[in-house]
Amino acid sequence: MQMQQITKLLIASVSIVSLGIAGCSQQREFDAQAQPNVQAQAPTPTPQTQERTPDVPFVPTPNEVVAQMLKVGQVKGDDVLYDLGSGDGRIVITAAKQFGTRGTGIDINPELVQQSKDNAQKAGVADRVRFLQQDLFQTNLSDATVVTLYLLPDINVKLRPKLLRELKPGTRIVSHDFDMGEWKPERVVQVQGPARQHTIYYWTVPENIPENLR
Repeated sequence: MQMQQITKLLIASVSIVSLGIAGCSQQREFDAQAQPNVQAQAPTPTPQTQERTPDVPFVPTPNEVVAQMLKVGQVKGDDVLYDLGSGDGRIVITAAKQFGTRGTGIDINPELVQQSKDNAQKAGVADRVRFLQQDLFQTNLSDATVVTLYLLPDINVKLRPKLLRELKPGTRIVSHDFDMGEWKPERVVQVQGPARQHTIYYWTVPENIPENLR
């Protein structure tokens, strides 16, 4: 009788141990299957992408030239300034800081746009300026009263019909170093920078646009 009880106890013990081992194996299998799902569900940041290759490389405008561009453009507190190819945002930020001007910087490079936003925060003018990652040829410029540029000669000429089409008569345009081909400037100012002499060109949008400039 005792032998039968001992045999039953042994069988029961083996069964419990087997169940425990099986349970552990199932748990490990479950963990192995669940782990990839947990990793797959983890959010991954989506970086900003650049729409296309920039038309011009970023070359900062010296502060002496920025100050003269704003002076030549007669920038005031009630102006709306657009800087096309705004780089690190220094023209828009300087105008906001010195005159209280509302401004928009347009650049296709997302890193420069973010740098401009950071610079505006540091300068304490983030409430008066904005920086947009856009193709300047696709940006609506119709509310601008002043437009500043530091592009290239062929880009200026390509941009000229858009400026004349969208900007209101009397809008001031100021370009660093490069003119606009057949559209002759009203003023040309030379500025001595830290390393070289710079040229500033100034136009106002006319009431009647000559056919050769369209």
